[in-house]
Amino acid sequence: MLFLFNAAMWKFLYPLASPKVFFHKIEFILPVIAFMALIFLLVGLTWGLFIAPPDYQQGDAYRILYVHVPAAFLSLFLYGLMAFFAFVLLVWRIKIAGILLISTAEMGFLMALIALVTGSIWGKPMWGTWWIWDARLTSEFILLLLYAAILATSSAFQQKGSQDKMVAILTLIGVVDLPIIHYSVYWWNTLHQGATFSLLAKPKIAPVMLFPLLLTLTGFFLYAFWALLSKSLNHLLMRECHQRWVKDLIEER
Repeated sequence: MLFLFNAAMWKFLYPLASPKVFFHKIEFILPVIAFMALIFLLVGLTWGLFIAPPDYQQGDAYRILYVHVPAAFLSLFLYGLMAFFAFVLLVWRIKIAGILLISTAEMGFLMALIALVTGSIWGKPMWGTWWIWDARLTSEFILLLLYAAILATSSAFQQKGSQDKMVAILTLIGVVDLPIIHYSVYWWNTLHQGATFSLLAKPKIAPVMLFPLLLTLTGFFLYAFWALLSKSLNHLLMRECHQRWVKDLIEER
């Protein structure tokens, strides 16, 4: 069974194992992803920030959640994606996974930072304080530190092979923080509210407010996907700058 799994995964990953093939395939789809991200963000944020009605309790203060919720969701999702890249790197030794891992960490750090800043802005009028060592806030802050530690580790090594391996190991160790963040509002008595919507439960938010949130979430997801792929192509060119295919690419352009 393990042999079949390895064979299936290698068949899936093999076309992207070549830096040259990866570069040309990703470069082709980047403009499409950027255009879709722009459309979803424009529609979602315009609807949520200017058209959706005020909340009956929070008034217009709730509108910052159209930025906070997507950023917080992506801060967790991107770390989970990093764990997948780390696993691929350690098991199948595909160096593209190491490049994707670092690029994803850069985007994840940004999303975690946005989530904490916007959460603090929302918390001031709602809780009367910019910050409190709440379980959800604390575990999200630890996630931000994990992202920072991974990026610092990536910059500390001169040899890319050693760098990628250490980053992958650190990433897998940090995965333990993800369920703590998600379930913190249920495991401990916290100020932070529970999930606004879930795939398996009825949403706790009116449809007129939910739809722009879903559009904005999709836009954030597409933007993060576009940004990490763009960063990956830049990192790839820097690592492969002495390869013939990169020199040929530069001459063509």
